[in-house]
Amino acid sequence: MFVKNIGLQHYRNYGLLRLESLGDVNLILGQNAQGKTNLMEALFVLAMTKSHRTSKDKELISFDAPGGSAQIVAEVERKYGDLKLELTLSAQGKKARINGLEQRRLSEFVGSLNVVMFAPEDLEIVKGTPGIRRRFLDMEIGQVQPSYLFHLQQYQKVLLQRGNLLKQLWGKEAAGKELLEIWDAQLVEHGVKIVKKRKQFIKKLQIWAESIHRGITNGGEELKLLYVPSFGEREEEDEAVLLDKFMLKLSQTREQEIRRGMTLTGPHRDDLSFFINGREAQVYGSQGQQRTTALSLKLAEIELIHEEIGEYPVLLLDDVLSELDPYRQTQLIETFQSKVQTFITATGVESLNADKLKDASLFHVHDGKVEN
Repeated sequence: MFVKNIGLQHYRNYGLLRLESLGDVNLILGQNAQGKTNLMEALFVLAMTKSHRTSKDKELISFDAPGGSAQIVAEVERKYGDLKLELTLSAQGKKARINGLEQRRLSEFVGSLNVVMFAPEDLEIVKGTPGIRRRFLDMEIGQVQPSYLFHLQQYQKVLLQRGNLLKQLWGKEAAGKELLEIWDAQLVEHGVKIVKKRKQFIKKLQIWAESIHRGITNGGEELKLLYVPSFGEREEEDEAVLLDKFMLKLSQTREQEIRRGMTLTGPHRDDLSFFINGREAQVYGSQGQQRTTALSLKLAEIELIHEEIGEYPVLLLDDVLSELDPYRQTQLIETFQSKVQTFITATGVESLNADKLKDASLFHVHDGKVEN
């Protein structure tokens, strides 16, 4: 997979940008607040139709954009042929086109370009809140399994409706609670699909992450990934069994849910744990161990996507190499060189392993303009 060119129109601080002559490794240099991360974000948004930095699409559109819209366009070389991808953002929503044909659903567009983003905030995958880890799973599974996005979107809609109903039921007659059964059935239907796909993804990710982590630590550390569900067993994947256990858990917590006005069980409450040599990395891991775990996860993502779709994704390293010590920098660079198209942002080359990046294509960013 290879991005041949990219164009931005009224995206964040870019008025009009067209980048050609992209190489296997693209080094994007510039001081802070000039637009380096905005360019990386645009590639991510083109792949996922949503930002990793904000949930508000209006923040992606320039203040002075005519018509109040922004556009991201790129030509992507795939093994089955080139694709022209277009994503338009406006107050009315998003429109996505592949080779000029508008896609009925955004989930049909996701997966046309596959990316793995690694930024300093990705350390929070290891030491941050469960919500960050769930978002990590949703983003990565969604771009290789479009059906996962469908079930996730449906689940979130049902979750909202069910939550509104729970708030209305406090103090009402028991008969009114029967309305919950309609939402329960839909919640369970989509929730079980989400949990099953997450478990399958983590099982595959574990294989790659364990091997990569062992290599980075010269065999000194063993990394284990563990899915922590709010119902059922950790290893259980049988849909019928998961469905029964989800329903049982909902019935057991119903009175508590009505009192609190929220759904207390389901994939929106699940978590992912990391263990290094049997000890939980979130609690007992040093900062170095947490960094290595995050790095292992990202490198494992690259291999897992290749395994799933038969092509390597595009790697986006946003101001992250300078956060790694020389040894981890070398491990990361040697992984992507010669097989993964990579975009790297940095304020300068001083903090980077320049010898390893001597053949990179250089781009300089200043105030929303790019020169090479």
